[in-house]
Amino acid sequence: MSAGQVIIKALLQTEKSSTYQPTGKYLFLVVNSSNKIQIKKAVEQAYKVKVKNVNTFVSPGKLKRVRHQLGRTPDTKKAVVTLVAGQKIEVQ
Repeated sequence: MSAGQVIIKALLQTEKSSTYQPTGKYLFLVVNSSNKIQIKKAVEQAYKVKVKNVNTFVSPGKLKRVRHQLGRTPDTKKAVVTLVAGQKIEVQ
């Protein structure tokens, strides 16, 4: 990854991710080729917080049918970022 490339695509706000927030955890959609160290640095720079831990997982794409052709949605990588106690990200 080059220095100018964006690592974080979005801060995800889903029903499940809203249950994480009271415990200081936030769910991010990230670039598939990024690693935990790059995600940690990107979150710390973007939100000015201190990251304690990063857990990642890849959600596989689903099969979709358009007319008579089968297609596939792309795989997505997500990261659950745990902040140091007392840190918070403002969610709108």
